[in-house]
Amino acid sequence: MTRPARADVPEIDDFARPYWDAAAEGRLLIRRCHAAGCGRAHHYPREFCPYCWSADAGWEEAGGGATLYTWSVVHRNDLPPFGSRLPYTAAVVDLDEGPRMTTEVVDCPEGELRIGMRLRVAYRRLPDAGVVVPVFRPEGPAGPEGPAGPEAVAGPDGVGG
Repeated sequence: MTRPARADVPEIDDFARPYWDAAAEGRLLIRRCHAAGCGRAHHYPREFCPYCWSADAGWEEAGGGATLYTWSVVHRNDLPPFGSRLPYTAAVVDLDEGPRMTTEVVDCPEGELRIGMRLRVAYRRLPDAGVVVPVFRPEGPAGPEGPAGPEAVAGPDGVGG
């Protein structure tokens, strides 16, 4: 029996596999251009630099820090399994290395979200999908430890499960 497609599960190809394998180990990877005169970091993973179009780019481990750029609290989503997570905070963050990343902010009440607030990467295991995805939580004491919703979330030193 084939499982229905889920909107929260990425299609992992050979190129992006290092990114997802690193997430499963509690590490966040980005790509950086190695072309002379460029050197810019980018995210989402792609085989070329989106700034200079060079194919001379490689994987680099990010530090895990970010700043909240924008967000939207989602109160209705009919796609499985998002209904069981409502409400959740879809967000765009600025990674300390420069790239912007679409993600989710966890462990932060809606009223405490602020543009420019410091965040730290955490990881959500999707146990029935065999995938771990990066999410972000407030940096420091504002971010409580423990699971966020039905899937465990852990900091960069370990993946929840």
